[in-house]
Amino acid sequence: MSFEKDDTVVLHDKHSEFDGEVGTVTQVMETMFGDATYTVSFDDGQETGVPEDQLEAADDEDEE
Repeated sequence: MSFEKDDTVVLHDKHSEFDGEVGTVTQVMETMFGDATYTVSFDDGQETGVPEDQLEAADDEDEE
């Protein structure tokens, strides 16, 4: 599943301080291999270069 700018997502990256947090996609970048990576903004910062397989669409109840 690909994501677009302003989508609300949950990050799954055990090495990130934002693991399990809900954020908003602020930028979509395409790699030279044709894959997409994302910049996701959270309340306390942002994570850049996030691959699609580390993101999950947030449920409406996750946003609260």
